[in-house]
Formats: sequence, C-alpha cells, structure tokens
Amino acid sequence: MADPKRSAGETPEAYVERLIREAQEDGEFDRLPKGKPLPLTGTPLPESWWAKEKLRRENLSDLPPSIAIRHEAETTLAEVMRESDERLVRERLDALNHKIRRLNATHVAGPPTTLGPVDVEALVSRWRAARRRPPEDPVPGVHQP
Repeated sequence: MADPKRSAGETPEAYVERLIREAQEDGEFDRLPKGKPLPLTGTPLPESWWAKEKLRRENLSDLPPSIAIRHEAETTLAEVMRESDERLVRERLDALNHKIRRLNATHVAGPPTTLGPVDVEALVSRWRAARRRPPEDPVPGVHQP
C-alpha cells in the first residue's frame, strides 16, 4: 500500500476507495479465509437485523427475565412430556425450578415475576399416565394393523 494517509482535499469516501483499490492491487484480499456472506441481498432487511441475528446466534434473549422464564417454562413442560426417561424428566424440571427460584429471589427490574416453581411430582405423574396411554391413531377412524 503506497500511502495510508489521506491526501489534502480527498473525501473520506474517496480515501477508503483508494485504500481498498491499493490493497486489491497488492493482493491483500487474496489470502483472506472464506467466510459466510452477509445477508445483504434480496429483500430489504428490517432495522437492527444484525442485533437480532447476534441474539439468535448467541442463543440470547431480548425478553425481560420474567417473561423469558415463562417462555422457557412452557417450552420445557412441552418437551419433558415427550421425554422417554423419567430421570431426565425430573432433572429438567428440577433445573427449571432452580431457575425460577433464583429469578424470583433476585429479579428487581422489568415486569414482576409471578411464576412459581412447578410441582415435579404432579408433572411426573402426568408424564407416567401419558406413557401408559396407547398412542393415538395417526388418522382418526383408520386403525393400523
């Protein structure tokens, strides 16, 4: 690269374009590893798309903690009913209760937390009962042999 300093009277855009052109001529971009392209083509992106993408990629939430725990509780309760091992059901429900208790004891900002710990024994009983029931017919009125 010849001169990294901006010339007198050179606009910022022209300066950047000059630096890019000189770097291309010197082959500076030839050795860069390939990455994922930015989603900048096609339909217009919503404002702050990058922040939402970062939250998704980092598995973070932009919800207040008291609402996020409700969402997590709903998801966990639906998922444990599909579990096949009672030990895993109990572990997941205990972990959920731990999070709920910790949030209820420490949360001070945003909407109040009104979610109490789940009744593990009652949910395990429901889980067991669901395991004893025969599976539902995939198509009502049509019985599989």
